[in-house]
Amino acid sequence: MNDVLGHALYDYWHQQSPSKLWINNKYGPKEEMPVVTYFREEDDMPDIEWMAMEQCRGKVLDIGAGAGSHALYLQDQALDVTAIDISPLCVKTMQERGVVNAIESNIFSYRQGGYDTLLLLMNGIGLAGTIEGLKTLLLHVKTLLNRDGQLIFDSSDVAYLYAGNLPEQGYYGEIEYQYTYKKLKTEWFKWLYVDEHTLRRVAIECGYLMEVLIDDEHGQYLTRLIIAS
Repeated sequence: MNDVLGHALYDYWHQQSPSKLWINNKYGPKEEMPVVTYFREEDDMPDIEWMAMEQCRGKVLDIGAGAGSHALYLQDQALDVTAIDISPLCVKTMQERGVVNAIESNIFSYRQGGYDTLLLLMNGIGLAGTIEGLKTLLLHVKTLLNRDGQLIFDSSDVAYLYAGNLPEQGYYGEIEYQYTYKKLKTEWFKWLYVDEHTLRRVAIECGYLMEVLIDDEHGQYLTRLIIAS
């Protein structure tokens, strides 16, 4: 595994002359991803993330936890939090920052259940990659939730990227990216941004009820899925 994001976060945490983390895409010029974003304190988190954390209850699984900022906050609120990430260096960073239960794992192969809340922030649901991947993910995480559990995440409608000319093939929110940091780079990968209407259709198909907790004029929203009775 070429752990580009993990290297960037670990270097930042250790102040080892961090370089810029870049994200290449196929719709425009490359963009810098400020590494400090992953180390935000509570006061610097946007309203969507605050609301998401306020909705957490019981035993929580923070999926794609990065540097562990959300897990640390929830841990401080006396919640039982497990933080997982596919990146070994992200997990090491979380552990050094004080996340008590940080695990290296791919959510698609994670099997430990019994959670009341599954949390994916900073468009963490994007790890599904595609609409089909989203269906696979939603069906899998059902096995991790308690019967009255909840899945909380944010996403956004990225139709604006296409200036009215949506692609004819595939879903427009399946975006291809590549991380680069120092001399490291990942393979190109798909990251999913899903609009509310499409998500509701997929959620129903997978046996969930969907509630939008907050949205804004830019198409970004926070949602809660619960298993339909």
